[in-house]
Amino acid sequence: MDPGSSSEGREEDDEEEEAPTEKPICEWDFALRAHVATPFPGGVNTASDALGAIEIDPSDQILATAGIARKIRIYRLGKLVGENATSNGSGGFTNHNDACEYYICTPAKLSSLRWRPESGGGVVAAGDYDGVVTEYDLERRTAVFERDEHGGRRVWGVDYSGWSPVVGASCSDDGTVQVWDSRGAGSAAAVRPGAEGRPSPVCCVEFDPGGGFAIAAGSADRNAYVYDARKLDAPLAAFSGHHRTVTYVRFVGGGGAVVTAAVDGRLKQWRLRDAGAVRTYRGHVNARRFVGLSAWRTAGLLACGSESNELYVYDLRWGRPIWVRRFEEARGPACQQGCVSGVCWTQAGEDECTLVAGGSEGDLQVFVGRRKPISK
Repeated sequence: MDPGSSSEGREEDDEEEEAPTEKPICEWDFALRAHVATPFPGGVNTASDALGAIEIDPSDQILATAGIARKIRIYRLGKLVGENATSNGSGGFTNHNDACEYYICTPAKLSSLRWRPESGGGVVAAGDYDGVVTEYDLERRTAVFERDEHGGRRVWGVDYSGWSPVVGASCSDDGTVQVWDSRGAGSAAAVRPGAEGRPSPVCCVEFDPGGGFAIAAGSADRNAYVYDARKLDAPLAAFSGHHRTVTYVRFVGGGGAVVTAAVDGRLKQWRLRDAGAVRTYRGHVNARRFVGLSAWRTAGLLACGSESNELYVYDLRWGRPIWVRRFEEARGPACQQGCVSGVCWTQAGEDECTLVAGGSEGDLQVFVGRRKPISK
């Protein structure tokens, strides 16, 4: 998936880059535990199964993936981490047909997924290329609700609030974030980030996962914005510093900061209170596509993909990666031009985690991370 760019930017150095004397320290050991591959006849990749959305449910038990193959695949995370692990820690190789519990076919290509709160992992929402957000009941394996708030323009992101009753939001190529009551049809409010009269595609949206009233969005106008969902007429903060389209935004630091990603090959952390830049994270390659961004908020870790076919992990404290892993291919040198296109952390725990990454070749890889013991 290519988010494009509203303008060509300059590749400049960032003043908030960490001091040169700060060397990143990796406090974690990561190991590949499972590799779920997509077999192609004769080893030829038709790019028909690129994974663009990976979501783990709040219980950290169910994994859902989606992309351009018009399928939502459902996996049991425990099955991937446990049964496919090998004694040497190199990861067990299997295929989607064996590893997947089941899948749900969808009418359009999918750009995004999000679990609906208070559903017990039973309902997942998907945003699609036809401009529709659809909620799917996993027990019944069918669509149970559909929203068409964007006039047929591609939906890039969808999210839910942590409040009760639940409020949803979706963003689109139509230049809006539509905010809606999840109990009924119709949009409750439309937000148009950026300059009035100059709409730009909105590529990402996220509510404060801590339950606060903040909602963030990233735009093709190079900026990210945070709004108070109770008063959406003007942003609380605007973050300006990326040189190209902002593709992801994630709350960190207990909701007091956000991290943005853009197709200028940078992640940036910003303070919410004054919209000040904290740090720039660089190392991964991202000049054209969505490569994923996920925050493990408890440990202060970020994960993103790269157009170099590598998985990157950053610690919020340092601007350089603490761990980089080449995405292993099950089909040899014919598939070396791939891209890591989606990532997702589990959120529970402080000393152990699971990180799932998906690629443009359709492969899914699962890593387990453990905090290194403290040396005496």
